[in-house]
Parts: sequence; structure tokens; C-alpha cells
Amino acid sequence: MKTFCGRANPTTGSMEWFEEGEDYDYHQEIARSRYADMLHDKDRNVKYYQGIRAAVNRVKERGEKAIVLDIGTGTGLLSMMAASAGADFCYAIEVFKPMANVAVKIVEKNGFSDKIKIINKHSTEVTVGPDGDMQCRANILVTELFDTELIGEGALPSYEHAHKYLVQEGCEAVPHRATVYVQLVESRRMWSWKKLFPVHVEAEDGEKILVPPSEMENCPGVPSVCDIQLNQMPSSDFSTLSDVVTMFSVDFSKPVQSASTYYRVQLEPVKSGKAQIVLSWWDIDMDPLGMINCTMAPYWVKPTSALQWRDHWMQCVYFLPREEPVLQGEKLYLTACRDEYSVWYNLQKAREGENKAGEEEHKADARVESPVCRCRAHLLWTRPRFGELNDQNRTRQYIKALGKVLKTDSVCLCISDGSLLPVLAHYLGAKQCMHPSRINLYHPHELWQAFLKANHLEDKIKIIEARPELLKPSHLEGKKISVLVGEPFFTTSLLPWHNLYFWYARTAVSSHLASSVTVLPQSASLHVMIVEFQDLWRIRSPCGTCEGFDVQIMDDMIKDSLNFRESKEAEPHPLWEYPCKSLSEPQEVLTFDFTKTVPQHCLSTEGSLKLLRKGKSHGAVLWMEYHLTADISVSTGLMQISNEKGNCEWNPHCKQAVYFFSSVIESEILSDPTAVTYAINFDTKTGEIAMDFKL
Repeated sequence: MKTFCGRANPTTGSMEWFEEGEDYDYHQEIARSRYADMLHDKDRNVKYYQGIRAAVNRVKERGEKAIVLDIGTGTGLLSMMAASAGADFCYAIEVFKPMANVAVKIVEKNGFSDKIKIINKHSTEVTVGPDGDMQCRANILVTELFDTELIGEGALPSYEHAHKYLVQEGCEAVPHRATVYVQLVESRRMWSWKKLFPVHVEAEDGEKILVPPSEMENCPGVPSVCDIQLNQMPSSDFSTLSDVVTMFSVDFSKPVQSASTYYRVQLEPVKSGKAQIVLSWWDIDMDPLGMINCTMAPYWVKPTSALQWRDHWMQCVYFLPREEPVLQGEKLYLTACRDEYSVWYNLQKAREGENKAGEEEHKADARVESPVCRCRAHLLWTRPRFGELNDQNRTRQYIKALGKVLKTDSVCLCISDGSLLPVLAHYLGAKQCMHPSRINLYHPHELWQAFLKANHLEDKIKIIEARPELLKPSHLEGKKISVLVGEPFFTTSLLPWHNLYFWYARTAVSSHLASSVTVLPQSASLHVMIVEFQDLWRIRSPCGTCEGFDVQIMDDMIKDSLNFRESKEAEPHPLWEYPCKSLSEPQEVLTFDFTKTVPQHCLSTEGSLKLLRKGKSHGAVLWMEYHLTADISVSTGLMQISNEKGNCEWNPHCKQAVYFFSSVIESEILSDPTAVTYAINFDTKTGEIAMDFKL
């Protein structure tokens, strides 16, 4: 069986589909999985173990045999905990075949094969009876089916089915219940991930203001949750408008309903402000009394308790459909609506002198439809992209650079996805601005027509419905381009250097460029730095043993999958969420000259990075810098090293490339400075970068 896999092609700026062997998909899934992160989650594992021991004891005290059903067993860890806690038998269900195979081996290696049966099926396909997968219904239900949103991985339908067909009535459940908490906040930073703010441009003939079209202003956005490491959001970036309140809870020991429903709570703001965001997280009680609790609460909620770092469960940011001004002490209703897999929120003000009838009316209003983007911008731009477009400092750099290169007779062509540069160029005095529209996926030209109309620019900027490679002289009305601009930004880019598609597009339009053309940015450079991560290293770190169980087989499987491709690859991570400190100086390793076309030959470099600080070299971080003019640059990576400890500040709108070293070196003694050597090769035929680091 062949698998078709999508991959960004930087030379064409598109997603392309490749045929891969059947192994490829498994290897990708395993290599990029969060199994290691879960096994390193000490708090989760200890609490599960305590909860399982207590549940087995409660069943034994009733004089019953303890029969466990473990849905989504993964490595088999929770079933082994149950078996070692005295369970008589465990049915461990795992739908992902390579994982189920590994679970069989791990269970065997730990000596539990007689107590644990691995079933490689979806739990809804499991049968019970003398000839079934399970001999009888279980009386202990153990699961770990949760994601950051709690229900996004299908926990509710799985529980609903299990209670109907796989477990006894009144069974014990670990976890016993989950509770979802919310807090209402105002945050310009987080709101900038959903809305486009007006852009102010100082032009020769006075200030111009670029406004978003009304359909974008009133659009509820997309339903997918925004999950982030909220513990990395400084308290100065948001203002809490309410106390933390319980939104809803689910008791897993009783039948669970997965059908769509809603929950309402009454809130009174603790201060006045603009309600924009609902922050949310959950906790799980492993026992009925709630004595064994595992929480995702962020730092300001439980400031005294030590925070457990984890990447598989984070916190949620939900955007209200619109900004609501609220007053301290006024009565509000917050509604959480959910379907089987997602949650969304709505805020309403209580009406004056509201009675029961009014409350019922409110309830009828409460069931809001799941948010659907109508303006198309939320389909074209990710949330970090909204943040980037709203970054005034970044916009100022582009305005300053455009101001230096534009003349009154400039004919300007912009190559970037969904960019405001053509409008900025027009306001700054370019004679003509054109913008080829690359993606037909979400009809961005319709979005741009609405944009231009809202700013009365329909006849000023020409949207060309053709990819840059397919431009003809007729598209350009026979004119030669005197200024070629790009941010560059392309929606298909995954790694920082994928935006070098700009260089390939620039090469493709060469025949349309004037001989004296100005290209902005004039060049780009690739930078690299060795870092020690505070926590991110855990997602790629072998586990060995977990709560006394040998899971080495899992480590080996992940390692094999990471080595499936001959050369290891870098992976994208938004490093503002993952603190690290620099162990070397940042170093420029390759440059790309946009004033010339892409060369035929590869660009290669070798060198070394001296380690300047004590620490563990977990990996290298790579990013791009774009040199708009000789003296104006923008970085997609490191913004600054903020102190002598080497703590780094990263561009919050971009993902940086992280190359994890397969072995970590500790540089303890600086009298003997260690260096990391690198070899980096940019293949101009494929647009890909291969790299190798030696410690």
C-alpha cells in the first residue's frame, strides 16, 4: 500500500503530493508524536498511578475481581500500573498498529503478558462475550484520551460507547471526572491574533489609514481552538476581567453524552474593560473525592504550586465573536457551546430587571452556531500571521524601507501571500502597484477586492489572478517592473527557508523586470545558534524507565523513526513558547542575493560555533533575516539575547527551525572551550536545506 504525503516545495511555493511506501506514514506519526513528552510528564504519571491503585483497592474491598479496560493504551503504561496494583486482568485498546505492536513487546518485557491483552482496534469496534475481544465487561475504566481542549481527540464518543457496551454500570473510572475552568480577559496581544487593526501610514500628503473591510470586522473567525503555553504569556500582555469560574464538568464513572449541548454561568467582572478572550484549562480528579488532582492551571492561578511542564496538554485561548465593553460588577452570562469535538464561547449581558421568562429567552439565544469564517481572512491567515500583520514596529520597518526605494514613477510588483505591501507602496507614492494572487484555495482575490473597496483603492491596485511564474506582458499592461517587493511570506511555508520561494518567483519574473530594478528585500541570510532548552528537549529525549516500568522499546521505536530519512530534519517550533538560553553567539551561515537570479549550483558552508556558556547543548536553532535595504533588516528568529545568562527573545509571529542533537553534550568547564561544527547545504534544485552538526 502506498501513502500520499503533502510536502511544501519551496521552489514552486506549493504543497506537492509524493508517493511514499506504507512505512513512511507510520514513521512520520511516531517521529513527531508526543509519546516521549507524556512519558516525561511525572505529575501525570504519578497521579494516574495513585488513582489506579485506589480504584483497584475499592473494587477489591467490595470482594470483586478487578477487570480493567484501558482505552488508548499507547505504550501499555496505565495497564501495567493496574496489573502491578493487583488488577486481575486488563484489556488494553490501541488503534494505531505500530504502537499496539510496541505495547505487546513492552508488556512482555515487563512480565505482564498473562495479565494484559492488547487489542489493536478502535474501542467502538471492540466486542464482549465468550468469543469476543473481551470475555466480560470491565469494572474499572482507565483512559487517557484528552487533548488541550479536553474533548478534541474524541473522548466523549469513546466514553459514551464504552459505558453502553464495554463497562459495568457503576464502574470505577480513572480519571473520575474532568472540570473545565474559564477566565474572561482583555488582551490586545491575543485579540491581534483574530482581528486586523487599522494601519497608519505617514505619506507625503498626510496620514493614511488602512482599514479592514466590515465583513472582516464582524467575522467570528474559525472554530479551531488556539492552544498555547499560557505560562509563557507575561502578565503585562493581558488583564483579567473576571475570577476563574467552573464552566462545566464531566463524570466519567457514569454514562457520558456526546451530543451537542451548552453550559451557562453567571459572571460579574472584577474590573471594567473590553471582554475579548476566554482563557480556559481543565483539571482531572483521579478519585471520587478529588484528593488526587492533576491540573493544567496557568501560573497566576496557583502561584504557590510547582508547575509541571508538558506539551501534550496546554491551555486554550478562545476568541469571543465580538469585543464586549463590560463594567465592574455588572451581571453577565457566559455560554460554552460544544459538539463532540470542540467548544466555543459567547458572552451576553443580563437585561435590566430580568425575570425567569427573560432567563428562558436568554437560554434560547445561548445556543450559538459554531463559528464559521465568512470573510475568508481567517482561512487564509493563521493566528500568528494576524499578529504579524498587526505588529506596528514590523510594519514601520517596511514603510521606512519602501520610502527609501519608491519614486513617483515606480511600477511595483508584490510577491507575497495576502500582503499589505501593495497598499503601503501605493500610499507612499508608487505610480502603479500590482499583486499576483497565488492561491485559489480560499479565493483571496475576493478578500482583496473587499479590502480595496473598503479603502477606495479598487482602481489603484491591480490584483492579477495568476501565479508569478505565469505572468505575461499583457498582465502587466506591457510595463516593466521597477520595484519588486515581498515580505516575503507564503502560506505554504513550514520552515523558515521555505519563504525563499520569493527568490524562485523573482527568477521566474526576470523578463518582466526593468534593467535598473530594485528588489526589496535585497537579500536574506540564514542564521544559527546552539541552545539549551528549559523543557522542549523532553519531546525528543529517551525515557528509559517510567514509574519503574521499562519503556526502552518505545525509545528505540522513536529513534528508528527519526532516523528513517538518511539525514535528520529540522522541525518548526514557535520558540517564544519554549524558553531557551544561547550557548553560542548567533552566526550568519548563508546569504541569498535577491538582486540576482537563483544560481544553478548548490550553496554550501562549513564552520564551527564556539560554546561560550555552561549548559547542555540540546540543539541548534535556525532562522532567516531579510535585508530590506542596506540598513534595514527584519528577523524571523532571534530578537535579542536579553541578559548575561543567555536568555533569548524570539519573534513571536514566526516558527523557528529546531535541529535536535541526537546526543547532548554538557559544557561545564569553559577553560576548554568546546565547539560544534556544522555543514549546511542549500540545494537550489529543491529549495531544501540539509544540515549536519558534530559535537
